[in-house]
Amino acid sequence: MDYPGHLFVVAAPSGAGKSSLVKALMELDAQVHPSVSHTTRAPRGQEKHGREYYFVSSAEFDEMVRNNAFIEWANVHGQRYGTSKKTIEERISKGADVILEIDFQGAIQIRKLFTNAVLIFILPPSWEELRSRLERRGEDSPEVIELRLRNAELEVAQAKEFDFVIINESFDRALFDLKAIVHAQRLKFAAQIRNRAETFAALHIF
Repeated sequence: MDYPGHLFVVAAPSGAGKSSLVKALMELDAQVHPSVSHTTRAPRGQEKHGREYYFVSSAEFDEMVRNNAFIEWANVHGQRYGTSKKTIEERISKGADVILEIDFQGAIQIRKLFTNAVLIFILPPSWEELRSRLERRGEDSPEVIELRLRNAELEVAQAKEFDFVIINESFDRALFDLKAIVHAQRLKFAAQIRNRAETFAALHIF
């Protein structure tokens, strides 16, 4: 189905800067709205239920899986994450642009259900920089950092499955690239004729 809103799906290995870029984009562009996923992991830092994630128990997550409530769900670093199909459809059917931070497994699953979804992959500039970023944020033990780096080798190999790839070497440049992708989707013919119907009609373009 061709929804009036856009669905942007952003994936990256841990530490590549995905969350920071998405947050900065939403601060600059009020038309982009977040999709809040469900997860079985515990909140970190100042995270709040319903803002960064819906934090649920394993039993609650199992129930949602049985009810086919997710358009995708995946096991990432020993915890499960899922995206509510109902929430996404409600927002983009009303013309909202929704951005979703997700792991690559979920991104590929979403493309099967929302064929017009725009898939964006964020790469680090090097393995050394990725390790440094994971260590600097101070959230994980050395063992978890090593696990994330091992997983990253598999994750970055999936970048070829995405529509766009951004290398986050300079945050400002990466943010510019992300904004450019979002803006370009709004300038496509189908989006313009839908959003500026009166202009197209006045110019006799149908």
